[in-house]
Amino acid sequence: MGLLVILVGLIFRSAGVLAATLGSKLTLRERPFCMIPSLPKATVQAAVGGIPLAMGVAYGDVVLSVSVLSILITALLGAIGIRLAARRFAKSSLES
Repeated sequence: MGLLVILVGLIFRSAGVLAATLGSKLTLRERPFCMIPSLPKATVQAAVGGIPLAMGVAYGDVVLSVSVLSILITALLGAIGIRLAARRFAKSSLES
């Protein structure tokens, strides 16, 4: 269930980045590239993930677990995505 929440969050975050770039001069190839660096957002999860547990909130341990899972998944996806996309986009921009 935690993975589903993370996936839905990433989809909405990517849609937000895409919507934010609609009025820009970016090309259709550059817009998806802007979504990739927005995937990892570990700072926020690390900062707020343990608060419910520390406050004694029911299921605080679950919130912390999903927070840690989010950090691991999004950091990995972002690192791999940026590396692969940078190679692809760097090659295409050098050819132009």
